[in-house]
Amino acid sequence: MTYPGTHAAGRRSGTPSRSGGRSAAVVPPRVPARRGPAGRRAVLAVLWAGLVLAVLPWWLQTPDESLRTTTATLTAAGRITGLVAGYLLLVQVLLMSRLPVLERRLGTEQITRWHRDIGVTLLVAVLAHVSFTLTGYARLQRQSVLAEAGILLRDYEDMVGAFVAAGILALLGFTGVRAIRTALPYELWHHLHLSSYLVLLLGFGHQFAHGQQLFRPGPVRTGWIVAYLLVAAALVWGRLVLPLRFNLRHDLRVADVVAESRDTVSIYLTGRRLDRLDLAGGQFLRWRFLTAGRWWQAHPFSPSAAGNGRWLRLTVKVVGRHTADLRNLAPGTRVWAEGPSGTFTAAHRTRDRALLIAGGSGITPIRALLEELPPGAALIYRARTPDDVLLHRELDWLAEARQTDVWYVIGSRHDPGPRQMMSPEGLRQLVPDLTERDVWLCGPPGLVEATVRALRRAGVPRRQIHLATFEL
Repeated sequence: MTYPGTHAAGRRSGTPSRSGGRSAAVVPPRVPARRGPAGRRAVLAVLWAGLVLAVLPWWLQTPDESLRTTTATLTAAGRITGLVAGYLLLVQVLLMSRLPVLERRLGTEQITRWHRDIGVTLLVAVLAHVSFTLTGYARLQRQSVLAEAGILLRDYEDMVGAFVAAGILALLGFTGVRAIRTALPYELWHHLHLSSYLVLLLGFGHQFAHGQQLFRPGPVRTGWIVAYLLVAAALVWGRLVLPLRFNLRHDLRVADVVAESRDTVSIYLTGRRLDRLDLAGGQFLRWRFLTAGRWWQAHPFSPSAAGNGRWLRLTVKVVGRHTADLRNLAPGTRVWAEGPSGTFTAAHRTRDRALLIAGGSGITPIRALLEELPPGAALIYRARTPDDVLLHRELDWLAEARQTDVWYVIGSRHDPGPRQMMSPEGLRQLVPDLTERDVWLCGPPGLVEATVRALRRAGVPRRQIHLATFEL
């Protein structure tokens, strides 16, 4: 078996340099049909309608005259925020279910953004629910808030679990702060994040035992139970059934491991029915290599070449113990994969022409995506040193085949040359029709944030900027 470009050791270009051009294409275009934003709008409308339905029973069952005292207003606020928090928790778990319909209609980037924003709102709603309820009941019983909390914990069914659930949500909110999240090991953060499922279980009991709108039998209670069952079914389907079916069908195994540079390796995988694998260039999967010490860790990687029906390739930069161990994988090692996921694909383009910007190992989804975008794209590849440029022979080959202009911008982010080239003026100089293109961006967080700012200042609309996102 041979793999194009895996043993490349050719010339690295200077700072910056240009390759490619307008040669006749030798690779027939494989451009998928474009998908519009209608699916995203439909999902958003359904979620807003669900929120209205969650609060509507309280509105219909609560007369205005019952809210004339401070105590009544506080308890009413506690009930409203409790309904909102219960609904948002269901939405959060649904977003984490990895249902293909949500992945296709929203995309991982949009789901991640919604999950983050809803998570903050959920935490505020839960804390407000606890505060309003305790304060309102304490005023009603004419005792302190702490005394009222003790009574609730001692005398009310399922209330201990509810307080534990609130504590878990507070912990998740704390570990979700970017500075704290980046300091934690990925697997620790990931397993802490999975405790949100426990919140769903712990919060279920007290909602139906003490919720003013939920404890009575009737259509409202039945509707909430159905919602819980549907979200649980989505979670089982997306997290368990689909991955099991995928791996039984394709039976992926390691075929070869090839060193691309001193700190980067390519892992080639083979399996069954790869010609039926629904994988678009730019998507990612979550991979587990089933060996001692590795099987329990799942990490997201994008294939660095579009699917070809014969093999898959991951190009991985060594950044920690897990990725360093991947260099020692033996041929025949079984691989468990979940996905594909993500909308970093040619199907989600909004324009006919594209600019791709990659930094370091961020070239891997970009290189696969380049195979499926319409000809005439432009690629800017940022790297600190010439040795950090990955897959350069393949990129040069694709530049000729797909009529793509490629610039290698080499050097530190503090060097005058790269700083100028990645500024709004520099980007417009390299790509004069910048605002008329989709921009596909993948790389280290610092590069991504700085480049997005430069693109926005250059006049590129936000909807035309596509980011590679590898969670939930």
